[in-house]
Amino acid sequence: MRVLLIWPNSRNEVLGWGDLGAIAEPLALEYLAAGVRLDGHEPLVLDLRLHPDELEVTLGHFRPDVVGVTGFSMHVLSALRICARVKSIRPECRTVAGGHHATFLPEDFFEPQVDFVVSGEGVAPLRALLQALEEGREVSGIPGLWARREGIFESGGTPPPLDINALPTPDREITAGDRHAYFIDWMKPVALVRTTVGCPYRCTFCSLWKMMDGRYLRRDIHQVVDEIATIREQFVFLVDDEAFINGRRMRALAQALREAGIRKRFFAYCRMDSLVRHREVLREWREIGLERLFVGVDAFTEKDLDEYRKGMSLALIEEGFSVARALGIEIFAQFVVNTDYTRRDFQRLVRFIEHHRIHYPSFTVLTPIPGTELLSTFDAVTACQPNGRPNWDLFDCQNAVTRTRLPPAEFRREYQNLYHVFKGSYTQYQEHPFVMEREVHDGDVGVLTSRMPERRGLSGFETGRRAQGELKWMSA
Repeated sequence: MRVLLIWPNSRNEVLGWGDLGAIAEPLALEYLAAGVRLDGHEPLVLDLRLHPDELEVTLGHFRPDVVGVTGFSMHVLSALRICARVKSIRPECRTVAGGHHATFLPEDFFEPQVDFVVSGEGVAPLRALLQALEEGREVSGIPGLWARREGIFESGGTPPPLDINALPTPDREITAGDRHAYFIDWMKPVALVRTTVGCPYRCTFCSLWKMMDGRYLRRDIHQVVDEIATIREQFVFLVDDEAFINGRRMRALAQALREAGIRKRFFAYCRMDSLVRHREVLREWREIGLERLFVGVDAFTEKDLDEYRKGMSLALIEEGFSVARALGIEIFAQFVVNTDYTRRDFQRLVRFIEHHRIHYPSFTVLTPIPGTELLSTFDAVTACQPNGRPNWDLFDCQNAVTRTRLPPAEFRREYQNLYHVFKGSYTQYQEHPFVMEREVHDGDVGVLTSRMPERRGLSGFETGRRAQGELKWMSA
């Protein structure tokens, strides 16, 4: 069977600069493609961030039997539009939706243009679905898969626990034509690698721990080394939810890479307490090429650290900055802007960043992401669709979708100003020139948008960042 796997585009990508800071390979789709190919099917990946106008021509040339669309909450409405367009062009084609949002709120995809919804890890359910379709069997009882029967979606049951070492090696050849375009700032081209899944911490704005039921799954070290050895790119981003929790394992992985003669320019996620606790492990990684760490600082006050349930103190965060400087590792620092910020809080955040000489700050608005306790109900959501469901287009962690202490327009201006204050940090890279401006819809709802001066070869922004915990790379 011919299977088209689509990564949708959106107005704003995960870190909020729209088509500006980076675009990373669709690792989730590469996992799915590898699984599909194992069973003799023919997969094709269409990355609409790079090829926004190629859906119809691809449907015409490839003539898929099945189309799968993945994405985060910000992609829900876009994914539904894609499925509707697929059905209008190829009515006989089966459509499948999956990803982070479909795992927690699959009902948002229970629409006529969608035939199946995957909740959770997507490789096994997709393979089972394709087998049933190829054999002409009724699709039912597939764990992790919702199937529509007579207009009603029925669950195939809870999937078994994930065996991370049983997953196939991502099929990077399927994105060979696009790999030159994947970048994160000056890291171009960049490849993504996952060595673990899950996070044992319980940050209130993050759903990663809930998605994995608090488990922290680790891939076999030799399997990871073998995969990295096949990667041509010099820049490698470790997109583990938190790579350095287990210092002993990461030391062993560093040693194995060194013994294999592999040296890359690494970028990875890391908590500040892991950085402080495992500084000697980080030193070893620095020796084999680690250059940057994406650190979720998230808060600069004890009040917000407690509210976010970060489990660390401000003093520890400040120590972490000192450790990173001593190791010669750049910190890409993310801050979660609380919706109760006052003007003074915005000013204090700027002073904190300047005081600690953070060269690359990143910002998100505190957002009730599906799967977090912040979205146990929709009562607090102020940005809604006409049907009463949240306006998922605005769940990009760049727009306040709940009530703010400041008047909405003032909160938007103060938040937007953060990017103006630190735009020198972003424009220092050739791939990242931008100006920020405000777009107002319906006379009231302000949306942060971005505009890039025309420049040949630049594409969309999508790192592997969790964006407050909204990422599951292996989901369909």
